[in-house]
Amino acid sequence: MFSRWKAESLQEKLGRPYVHILFGARQTGKSTLLRSLIPDPALSIDLADPRERSRYLADPGELINRCRALPANRKGQMVLIDEAQAVPEIFNSVQVLYDSDKERWRFVLCGSSARKLRMTGANLLPGRSMLHRLYPLTLAEHPADTQRSPHAQSPLPLAWRDPRGRRLFPAGDLESRLTFGELPGVVCAPVSDRAELLKTYALNHLEEEIRREAFVRDWGAFVRFLNLAARESGQILNYANIAQETGLSKPTVKAYYQLLEDMFIGFSVPAFSRSPRKNLLSTPRFLFFDLGVRHAAAGLDAVPEIVRAQPGPIFEQWVGIELWNRIQYLGGGGLHHLRTKDGAEIDFIVERKNALTPIEVKWTKRPALSDARHILRFLEEHPKEARHGYIICRIDRPSRLHEQVTALPWSDL
Repeated sequence: MFSRWKAESLQEKLGRPYVHILFGARQTGKSTLLRSLIPDPALSIDLADPRERSRYLADPGELINRCRALPANRKGQMVLIDEAQAVPEIFNSVQVLYDSDKERWRFVLCGSSARKLRMTGANLLPGRSMLHRLYPLTLAEHPADTQRSPHAQSPLPLAWRDPRGRRLFPAGDLESRLTFGELPGVVCAPVSDRAELLKTYALNHLEEEIRREAFVRDWGAFVRFLNLAARESGQILNYANIAQETGLSKPTVKAYYQLLEDMFIGFSVPAFSRSPRKNLLSTPRFLFFDLGVRHAAAGLDAVPEIVRAQPGPIFEQWVGIELWNRIQYLGGGGLHHLRTKDGAEIDFIVERKNALTPIEVKWTKRPALSDARHILRFLEEHPKEARHGYIICRIDRPSRLHEQVTALPWSDL
């Protein structure tokens, strides 16, 4: 069992007398993690199994009968329900049981989509539940194949160092990360199998699962949208252009992007709005949650050549995904971008604990002070909130370009 950033905090929280809900995209390792933390649950239900799903769709109350049949003299009996969103009514059964005895059972519900729950107004047990998320691997779990510098000054601390000597995922170089992404199963697979695994993911999950989850009138148009959304990942959203190229209306395009977010396939990076500049763009950027999945959804073979053809934009997306995942795990804060109508931009702005940290991403191995000009202007505009900025690049070791700007190797992020 490889160590996960979420494992330690999740294990501690599972001991608390609440209903626990773990969300995350398919293949991020939710079931594997829960099986390692709950090796012998009193009752385990997998609603991805068509037979189980049909059974509980027909009678969600069956859960009440099965739980009450468990020994009554035991407290904290773990009940694990996988892909719980497939039967939204099962949340009501969980509430009935939880309200009747908060100590007898400990419910852990796992899901890969929030769409059906949101659309049906499902009962997410407010006041009774704790919500957790799991993301693809971060640098803390899937380390770089180079040693972190002892003088590294990360703009966002890893916050987790595997202090008990548990097993980390195999170290990976930058090109492999940009080519195959950070899904646990893909990282651990032989290199020769990774591209095929990602194609299967795109076909079986991104298409078949979405077809099952959502009512899509024109499936061909949706597939065109998915392909284009993947190719445009990392860019500022342009609903009008995507609508024109796919033959869909702008409201439908917006709804499809929301569907991807609901299924944890991507996330929006909002525009930074607290700037004195008058010509800011207010449109968010959209990033797929994993680069390997992004390539497959775009109809591209996951091979190093696609990275070598346009390394800068793909590298920038990887940094954005790493920052996003880490912010979500640390809790509190946000990720933004800044771009003006005349082309000035800052790739990412980390907002955390009342501080702002501007970050530029450059493919270069030799960053220069000129690469920091937009960061320096931002620091001048926000002297109280922003004290230091970073350039993430392929430099060998950290380099101070200015008293307020440091260039960092990607492995020191």
